[in-house]
Amino acid sequence: MTEPRILFEGGGVLVVDKPPGVPVIPGRDGGPSLRDALESQRGRKIFVVHRLDRDTSGALVFALDAAVHRALSIAFESGKVRKRYLALVEGRIDAPSLVDAPLIAARKGRMRVARPGEAEAKPSRTRVRPVESFDKATLVEAEPLTGRTHQIRVHLLSLGHPLLMDHQYGRDTALTEKDLGGQGDGVVLERTPLHAARVEWPALPGVEARGVDAPLPEDMVRARDLLRRTLG
Repeated sequence: MTEPRILFEGGGVLVVDKPPGVPVIPGRDGGPSLRDALESQRGRKIFVVHRLDRDTSGALVFALDAAVHRALSIAFESGKVRKRYLALVEGRIDAPSLVDAPLIAARKGRMRVARPGEAEAKPSRTRVRPVESFDKATLVEAEPLTGRTHQIRVHLLSLGHPLLMDHQYGRDTALTEKDLGGQGDGVVLERTPLHAARVEWPALPGVEARGVDAPLPEDMVRARDLLRRTLG
């Protein structure tokens, strides 16, 4: 694994630009994880504050000591941390919306929108707004107001706009240049195009307020640029 890009470090906080395809902690396959790579590089314990799915890229927060870890973890769990994601979805979205749809666990590790009266359903809300619309796709910003598993992916699906590729909730084959408005057969996207673009937290005990941005990764930039050609 190449050394991850550091977006911010200070006051016991470490924010890393997580690459897609790398788990935050070791999985069942025993492969390398981002936490293990950071601990190996730095020769010290790194505390995981929150997680992103394996294929999701972007800003990921770690702590360098137990006190900061506790303060940040409480802030995440209590909804004091603001997170904004960028996603490439199917179809045109031309107006912002608030998705207020409780979620419940489904089969094979998936989640789904709950039916009325299902006791185990958990309240789930996501703000969605279009950033750039194309002929058959949209780059959207999604802000989860709750923190459920796969929340953004399932809420976008519930709107009728699943991610351009999503092996659990939509298309499970890679997208080529032709699929995105280009001419070639080269693969452009072979993972869920979901990116943690910004994370910000308020002043906490022992932690200063901060907002950190993560630039759009190369594969999503390439996909966006190809989609722009459909507007020409």
